[in-house]
Amino acid sequence: PWKMAVVGSCSRCDVQNFQGQNPSWRFRSTPATERALQYQAGQKIHGFTVKEVVAVPDLFLTAVKLTHDNTGAQYLHAARDDKNNLFSVQLRTTPMDNTGVPHILEHTVLCGSEKYPCRDPFFKMLNRSLSTFMNAFTASDFTMYPFSTQNGKDFQNLLSVYLDAVFFPCLRELDFWQEGWRLENENPTDPTSPLVFKGVVFNEMKGAFSDNERVYAQHLQNKLYPNHTYGVVSGGEPLAIPDLSWEQLKHFHATHYHPSNARFFTYGDLPLEQHLKQIQEEALSKFERTEPDTAVPNQPHWDRPVMILTSIVACRDFHMHFVVSFRCPSLCSITDTFEGFTLSLLSSLMISGPNSPFYKTLIEPKIGTDFSSVVGYDGSTKEASFSIGLQGMAEEDTEKVKQIIVQTIDEIIANGFEEERIEALLHKIEIQMKHQSTSFGLSLASYIASCWNHDGDPVQLLKISDSVAQFRQALKDNPRFLQEKVLHYFKDNTHRLTLSMSPDEAYLEKQVKAEEEKLQKKVQALSESDKKDIYEKGLELLSVQSKIQDASCLPALKVSDIEPTIAVTPVEMGTAGGVPVQYCEQPTNGMVYFRAMCSLNTLPEDLKLYVPLFCSVITKMGCGGLDYRQQAQQMELKTGGMSISTSVNPDYSNVDMYEQGVLLSSSCLERNLPDMFHLWSDIFNSPHFDDEERLRVLVMMSAQELANGISYSGHMYAMTRAARSLTPTGELQETFGGMEQVKFMKRIAEMPDLTQVLRTLPRIKRHILNPLNMRCAVNATPQKMSDAAGQVDNFMSNVASNKKDRKPVRSDITEEPNFKPCQMKTFFPMPFPINFVSECIRTVPFTHEDYASLNILSRMMTAKYLHGEIREKGGAYGGGARVGGGLFTFYSYRDPNSVQTLSTFRKSVDWVRSGQFTQQDIDEAKLSVFSAVDSPVAPSNKGMGRFLSGITDELKQAHRERLFAVTDKKNGHLIFCIHVLHRYLGIGQRTCGVAILGPENDTIKKDPSWVVK
Repeated sequence: PWKMAVVGSCSRCDVQNFQGQNPSWRFRSTPATERALQYQAGQKIHGFTVKEVVAVPDLFLTAVKLTHDNTGAQYLHAARDDKNNLFSVQLRTTPMDNTGVPHILEHTVLCGSEKYPCRDPFFKMLNRSLSTFMNAFTASDFTMYPFSTQNGKDFQNLLSVYLDAVFFPCLRELDFWQEGWRLENENPTDPTSPLVFKGVVFNEMKGAFSDNERVYAQHLQNKLYPNHTYGVVSGGEPLAIPDLSWEQLKHFHATHYHPSNARFFTYGDLPLEQHLKQIQEEALSKFERTEPDTAVPNQPHWDRPVMILTSIVACRDFHMHFVVSFRCPSLCSITDTFEGFTLSLLSSLMISGPNSPFYKTLIEPKIGTDFSSVVGYDGSTKEASFSIGLQGMAEEDTEKVKQIIVQTIDEIIANGFEEERIEALLHKIEIQMKHQSTSFGLSLASYIASCWNHDGDPVQLLKISDSVAQFRQALKDNPRFLQEKVLHYFKDNTHRLTLSMSPDEAYLEKQVKAEEEKLQKKVQALSESDKKDIYEKGLELLSVQSKIQDASCLPALKVSDIEPTIAVTPVEMGTAGGVPVQYCEQPTNGMVYFRAMCSLNTLPEDLKLYVPLFCSVITKMGCGGLDYRQQAQQMELKTGGMSISTSVNPDYSNVDMYEQGVLLSSSCLERNLPDMFHLWSDIFNSPHFDDEERLRVLVMMSAQELANGISYSGHMYAMTRAARSLTPTGELQETFGGMEQVKFMKRIAEMPDLTQVLRTLPRIKRHILNPLNMRCAVNATPQKMSDAAGQVDNFMSNVASNKKDRKPVRSDITEEPNFKPCQMKTFFPMPFPINFVSECIRTVPFTHEDYASLNILSRMMTAKYLHGEIREKGGAYGGGARVGGGLFTFYSYRDPNSVQTLSTFRKSVDWVRSGQFTQQDIDEAKLSVFSAVDSPVAPSNKGMGRFLSGITDELKQAHRERLFAVTDKKNGHLIFCIHVLHRYLGIGQRTCGVAILGPENDTIKKDPSWVVK
């Protein structure tokens, strides 16, 4: 996919950047880190020379930096005791036009290579491996190809496919047409049907350009750095994409995809020598050094600020966007690690949370609904930038906002920051380094990518403690250190862009008209023989797409490579104040993780819609003796975050049973355990519900966030809506997280008086934050578990008074035996040019004997039929089928088609019925299922499946055995799969729900079976 830099994510100390997996809670040399420490600078290994070997105890790894002797390719290996090994190769790709050449190339290289000439080896490998991650990304100035897996043989297989794809792709013209763009008859088999634009990237970018936040971020970058590669859209501007030729694509590969322009990164516990040997033999030995002309020059510095007004916005229900963006002068190239670290911290101090100066001056006066989507420090370009602004504001307030920004900068220079806020931020970094995720290798690859891309030192970036120590020393030596940075980068900086974007009612119509004009211009230039040629090429592409592919050239794991049994996660059950508690001892690296599930069973129906709002504000309104600012400060100083969210868990054995609740989640360093539980006690005993102004700020931000998310997560909203009428769980999930909730929050945000909402919150609190309706879970180190248990006990006795409000709830499980599933088709007209389509069919729960077969069937239908029809032929960005929650769900994402895709869903059922699949297809679907079933789990999340849904290790093992059992017994797979298909997906058997989000649709409007919202 295309990755537009999101300016709000600090690329230097963002929370996800430091998350690791499974180190022990004390740094000790593990086999992987120990082995790596034995390398010496100057040592030669398989055509590479070791340049540097550095232990990084902060992140439990040893970094080995190498250079390839012949080509100059750079290499970094992070040796760490983590089984989830990662490989990534990134190339500096610097386009100079808007045709999206690096993005279309990223798609096309994955469509076949010299060694693996079959069509689409990338998607085929998803079903021939146990990968935990496979993808590719196009950023503004680099393209990255990462994968990860826990299996050593799988790593070698994937490495072989990735190396061949990147350095020796086929780049066939037909693949360029499919993935990039093409002119083709609307119906490829009818030469009289009109010519239209088609192509996967063409439709992906039409979808991206319907997201007003991304459009704004893209404009801001283009205008702030107009002189070189950042002045263009690397992903492709939809109307410029049809200007790209196949020849230009091949030329871009020849000039950018060379080892001399590449940076290789490997991570994990597999031996480095094996990686180097394979990379040398299969790729690098076939190249000589070149001098790639891909460096990005500095943007010439402006001597006066620039102001731009534009009326480009992809949504009618949207007020003005306004941002002031500063290019941090060339003094701050992102390759200056410490300067970037300082600016990133400075950015957080200026804009993060209710104690920050800009929150107080811009958000709390309610001039807009929220900060702009582009806010804070951005280190994704060669020279960093900082942006501040608002969305959802009135046009007449622009001057006022400009003045507030100037005044706030002056106030910061005069007053600086409270020491406690700086400490809270450094505490956050300490937690980020200790917290462990399952995708640490990928986080590292992303974290170092931009700096390394411009020849910065990636090892320096990993030494986070050094930067913290240097920062503390700088503050000690000069108490005005941060104020001077603000003066230099913001007050005295003339390279400043002010960008305003106003809503345009006719935006979609203009887009459609511009595309139509572009199309007519192309069509008018065609002769009759050109049109005949297009028709014949369309048939040729269709024929290639429809052929059964021979993928035997690709490496594959076998079902016998899958572990027969799961690793058991031991948990202990106890109680605290009569409340059940699950204790799970894990190597959490000095962190304690606490969760509590509070039942909603006693909550009156009329309050259900308010629950997500309650969850989002309850930890942000103040509690006990703390106002909301002090509460936010204490949470940052003492915890890794405290949150409450809705939780709807379908029962594993009955589709009409479920648990409804809210999930409390928090974490802290071991030393701060009492403080964390003290904060929870105050939230339970004395939350503040008296500040209407504070509530309004939170409501506006929440409603804006929901509205902004639709164009990005439309498929999730479509799936949730389609499931609504099929199961009780589906109905509740639509209430809590579907289009119904978006509409409700919009209505609340538009209320002139929120008194009634304020009165509702304590009513919900009495039902939910009640120890009688609750159970807890704690994950901590064995040494700290008894302390943690003691703290949970104290917490329960502190909140025991809440018990008086309610009679005990008999069961956490809600059963609705009278629930009647019904057919429903819903269409939401949306201001974007692509569709999100879903169809759900009611099936069986997790423990049912047919669930495993449906799971494998869904993967097989996705890989062998739906992918080809929806993406390759249909031009959608994605589509497929999945199973879960008692439902079989079809979906498509950023799809140029609507009702035609529903027809494709039905045809996939006919495809299975016709029996055009083999045991090999079933085995590949099994690998795909098992790569999800066996995906790594972080120590903080071990035992959580059991806690949330009651699925024990025994139930998981039984499911595993059922998956293995879906097999070919004398061609029995045909009969078996078709039998399961008939039972649930056959016409007449199924109860289905359908939903589409997309542009105005006459076919649907004329069909009375649809409900149009």
